[in-house]
Order: sequence, then structure tokens, then C-alpha cells
Amino acid sequence: MSVSELESGRAAALANDGPTILDTLPHPVLLVAPDGVIESANMAAEFFMRSSVSVLRRHPISDFIPFGSPLLTLIEQVRERGAPVNEYKVDIGSPRIGAPKIVDINAAPVAERPGAVVLMFQERTMAEKIDRQLTSRGAARTVTGLAAMLAHEIKNPLSGIRGAAQLLEQSVADEDRALTRLITDETDRIVKLVDRMEVFSDERPIEREPVNIHVVLDHVKRLAESGFARHQRLSEDYDPSLPPVYANKDQLIQVFLNLIKNASEAIGRDPDGDIRITTAFRPGVRLSVPGTGERVSLPLEFCVEDNGPGVPDDLVPHLFEPFITTKTNGSGLGLALVAKLIGDHGGVIECDRQNSRTRFRILMPAYSGAGADPGQPDTDRTD
Repeated sequence: MSVSELESGRAAALANDGPTILDTLPHPVLLVAPDGVIESANMAAEFFMRSSVSVLRRHPISDFIPFGSPLLTLIEQVRERGAPVNEYKVDIGSPRIGAPKIVDINAAPVAERPGAVVLMFQERTMAEKIDRQLTSRGAARTVTGLAAMLAHEIKNPLSGIRGAAQLLEQSVADEDRALTRLITDETDRIVKLVDRMEVFSDERPIEREPVNIHVVLDHVKRLAESGFARHQRLSEDYDPSLPPVYANKDQLIQVFLNLIKNASEAIGRDPDGDIRITTAFRPGVRLSVPGTGERVSLPLEFCVEDNGPGVPDDLVPHLFEPFITTKTNGSGLGLALVAKLIGDHGGVIECDRQNSRTRFRILMPAYSGAGADPGQPDTDRTD
């Protein structure tokens, strides 16, 4: 059977049996009738298009994508050629389905129905963000080696410098004591920076257990409201039916405390500043486990959003790399550490800007039973 015949067969299956066949696919699949109206869609397409199949069936595909989108030209090419056509990195984002939406498109004709076209979208954003995160992990390994060198070559001399400054403070005039204190304070600051970098060299296995993420978030929220965010508004939108996450509770507290502190500092003294914490179950994101043929699901979504000024566009691709920061006196290690901890748990973190809000989105695997191996696929949740 040729590729063209295979594509036509799959298209015909969707046309005949509707979404019952293709609901298992993680990619959005649509059947577009000859008049351009959406005739059928699988579950992934409903989620992608932000509309139920009953709503989709009442509209042409052009109602959901930008005016003049190359997708419309692609559909016409398929009808003219009578053969499948692929297009890569197409932005079909719109206010109706969200923006941006960068996808690879596979379009195929339906042999039994001239003019009908089946579309399959493969989102590129998640794959590209995962690739960037792998690059960030490589940079983190560089920090690991640097931290080991600094601990040996710098911390010991700094201890001697600090001790000498303390001795001098006892014998110098009052007007010079400010200088000795400055030496002491600066050596302490450098030691703390090296200590933070040494965290990257910790390769010990993580002690994990089933963790109720809402207990973690409530604890972090109380810490924030009694400290750095006491004058800011924190709200939450939780899915109470979430299964436990298989994680280290203390490290999750560290992750979310860092993210909420960053959000608080971004807002500053804005009286309308708002920090929002959300949790949700998002089926459909599955990653291949290196070295095996298995795929691990990341259905648990945790987000920290703020309405601060946001991250400059040119920094977003490098945000989780060491020494990248938007703060005047920042070290650029906070988000790199967050990315390392989430990666060590088998999860993914990304940052985007939606509706004038900056959102840090974490996807993690769910706990799948006693003695769970974090490298094993989890079971599906049943509601």
C-alpha cells in the first residue's frame, strides 16, 4: 500500500467512524468537508481548538484561524493534487484558539469523498521547550564543575581573608572599621553564591513519596503571605481531584517558593499586583523515556502566574540557563535550580506570556502506586 493510499484510508476511517477511532491519538485531527465546514474532530482537537465537537461542526475552519492563514492554502493544494501535503512550523494561533500556536500540519484527501480533507496538527512548542531545557541541563553541568572548583580554590582563601578582616577591625580607627566590615560582608556574599552553585553538583538519588501538591502550595502560600508577599494578592484555582505527585516534598516547596518570590519581585509595589496559583489535570502530554520504548505521561499541571511587566522576549529561550537574570543584583541561579529540580523529577517547566500575564507552567508525572519507579509510565486517571 502506498503512502497516499494509507493516508486516504485513515481519512476515510475518520469520516466513517468519527472521533471514536482517533480519540486515542494525542494529536488534534479534524475532518474538513468540501465546503470548508469542520465535520468531525477527535478529543485532542476539541482541547486544541477550545471548543466541543458540536460547536466545531457549526463553523468553517476559517472561523478558527487567522485571516489569510497558510493552512487554507494547504487545504486547497490537497484538493487540487489529490495527495497528502505536509507543512512545518505554521502559526495558526488566533484569539479564538489561543496564540501563538506553532504546529506541523499533515493534510490528506479522503479518496471516497472528493474535496474532503483530514488535518492533523503536531504542536512544536512543547518539543522545542523540552530541547531548550536539555540545553539548560547541559549548562547546569558546567556550573557543577565550576562549583566544585570554586569550593576548593575560592572558599578556603575567602575564609582567611574574612578572618584577617575581623582581626584588623579590632585594631583600626573607627573611621576604617566600615571598610573591614565591607570586606567581611563581601566575602560572606561570595561564599553564599558558591554554596548555591554547589547545589547543582548534588547527584544523589531523590527521596520521593506520594505528595499532595495542594498541601505544598498552601504551605508556600502561607510563607509568602507572612513574608515577602504580605502586601500582595495571592489567589488559587485548584483541581481538588488531582492524584498525588511522586516527588520530594521539600524540593517542591523550594521550587514554588522560588517561583512565587520571583513573581512577587516582578510585581513590586504595584497596588494592582496579582499572583495566581493553579493546578489542573492535562492528559495528552507524553514523553519518550531514553533507552526504552516506553512513554511517560505528564498529566499534572501546576502554574504560577503574575501580572508584572514580564520577561523580555529575547531572554525567554534562555531563562532557565545559569547566570541569566533580569534582576539588577540577581545571580541567575534561581530558575536554573528550579529547572534542575523539576528535570530530576522527570518533569518539564516552561514560561510564556498570555493575556498580559507571565506564566510558569510545570508538567509532572502522577504517582501510580506503591513502589512507583519515576521512570515508569503512570496509569491513567479515571474520573
